[in-house]
Amino acid sequence: MPFASFGVSRIRTNIAAENAYNSLDVASRDISLRQLRLSTGNRLNSAADDVAGYITSRALRARNSSLNSCLLTVGDAQNICNIAMDALSNIDDLTRLIKDAAAQASSGSVGTAEKVALAKAAYRMAQQIQTVADSTVFGKRQLLDTSYTANFIIGFNAANTLLTLVIDMRKENPDLNVRSLNFNVNAVPSESSHMLNTAPNTSFAGITNLNLEDLNEVNENNLGIFSDEEIAYTLTSLAQAISNINKTASYLGGIANRLTSQEDLLKSQITNYDAAVSRIADADVAKEQLKLIKSQFLQQASITSLSQANQNPVSFLKLLD
Repeated sequence: MPFASFGVSRIRTNIAAENAYNSLDVASRDISLRQLRLSTGNRLNSAADDVAGYITSRALRARNSSLNSCLLTVGDAQNICNIAMDALSNIDDLTRLIKDAAAQASSGSVGTAEKVALAKAAYRMAQQIQTVADSTVFGKRQLLDTSYTANFIIGFNAANTLLTLVIDMRKENPDLNVRSLNFNVNAVPSESSHMLNTAPNTSFAGITNLNLEDLNEVNENNLGIFSDEEIAYTLTSLAQAISNINKTASYLGGIANRLTSQEDLLKSQITNYDAAVSRIADADVAKEQLKLIKSQFLQQASITSLSQANQNPVSFLKLLD
């Protein structure tokens, strides 16, 4: 803190000039700081500008970066849910067509030839179900083959512990509320698919002994699952299969709703963290410009004072004449 000096007749020590010089140095340093902040747009250009603020802003930026990564992960999980739900909706429509064909075949007015034609048409729908299941893929993994499960990181707590969400499409998942979910390539060998293994599949959509391949076995000599003795069981099994398919779609729908909520939360958090970082680390242009003008004025005043202070000792030389 400078003090006004007196006794300026002492030529050897020019206190007034030293005070003016020190003020000039402070003003020039402040001008450099304001110009740096205005040119970079940052209030914190180094840790020395605000030690506590520097730590806080860096921590917020690191967390925000992680949240942006989580937002991308949530998007991937949403894509998986949407792809699987769309496929299940398609499968539901096809299964209903098969059930309609079975219901039509159960009418006493339909002859044997008509029942065989209905079974063959239904079998084409069953093949399309297999095609849908085979082509429902994300990240080189089948979504509807009863083996898909994945963890998605959707956030972090204060201790940086991962917060995860699981999409579990395995038949062992109790949340599906079905005995099993089988859309394996064995369910119906489609014309374009290859068999992954040779084990026979005797269930479809969690219904034991409902094998859609049996539709292709219906003929005039043996109506099989379209016979009068079995048609009621076939219709009941198809109705249960449709119910299981819809339960699985509902499971994915619940996850999709949660992901939508998490996406909105992450977007809000990212925005709020950006605002916090900006408040701490970004330069206030109006404020910096105001301080710059003040420092420039003080700089000019210090230069004038320094010039005058350097002239003061000269006047005392006249005493030596």
